[in-house]
Amino acid sequence: MGNRLPDRNTMKELTIIILTYNEEANINACLDSMENIDANIFVVDSFSTDRTLSILEDRQVRYVQHEFKNYAAQRNWAQANEPFQTEWVLHVDAGETLLPGMVEWINTSFDPGNSPVDGYMFARRAIFMDRWIKYGGYHPIYHLRLYRRHLGHCEAKVYDQHFIVNGKTAEAPRGADMADGVMSSLRDFTTSHARWAVFEAVELIHSREDAGEVKAQFFGNPIERTRWLKTRVFQRAPLFLRSFLYLFHRYFIKLGFLDGKEGLVFHFLQGFWFRFLVDSTVLELRKEMAKGNTLAEVVRERYDLSMDKFLNKEPEPVNG
Repeated sequence: MGNRLPDRNTMKELTIIILTYNEEANINACLDSMENIDANIFVVDSFSTDRTLSILEDRQVRYVQHEFKNYAAQRNWAQANEPFQTEWVLHVDAGETLLPGMVEWINTSFDPGNSPVDGYMFARRAIFMDRWIKYGGYHPIYHLRLYRRHLGHCEAKVYDQHFIVNGKTAEAPRGADMADGVMSSLRDFTTSHARWAVFEAVELIHSREDAGEVKAQFFGNPIERTRWLKTRVFQRAPLFLRSFLYLFHRYFIKLGFLDGKEGLVFHFLQGFWFRFLVDSTVLELRKEMAKGNTLAEVVRERYDLSMDKFLNKEPEPVNG
């Protein structure tokens, strides 16, 4: 199936896992940013049709192809099947880069054999139209990405998913950041967010709490606090009104206007338009369900999606 797997002769203690699908525009920068880290790199590709695989071959990067169901399922499959079986894994998106401060921290401060914690959170810088979005509550936003493989997984959500670690976690110091190019163009940005709005709306209606999800705790870590604000405050506010309130909070209270013209576009589209679109989709779904249709029927007929996409299963093992 177009796989390139390594020999099991490595003694490295960290594996970096990257997911790809048509990432020829991003994968070189992503790989360049981690070339000074002594780690295995394992890519799981969702059958790219561009030059992604050629680039991986040229750079002698290990990869395997696996059908994409959703982000969480693919992440968990990749982790369960990474061939190096190192104790520690670092999850990175193909559109992200590790900044020099993060590389330095991994090389000088991270001790896999004697780490006092089981997972580390890193601040992610959103780069939009070549500008770092520093305000609007957008930095620092922490993401748990580095952890002991046997203690962590990606929670079963189709949108806004986070990694879970059954153990102690800590924040990496300021400056040990990763950068996210957000999207290569406004077209990609709006197209992707329109798709994600459907995912978010379906999950809002179909959502179910389970032990695997991030705990919503105001006094928890930064990720748990953000989840608390989203589920206990934002999602309990009235449809549509909450989009206006959220934009006001981000752009004025959290000083998003200091991000300039690029910030105006970003905060309006990501903080208002996207959230308004989610609520509009929720309204549409509810109206169709009020006619006697099931959620699965509406999702299939309106959006050509199967509810299976929103149901995660345990990652299947590699055969052989």
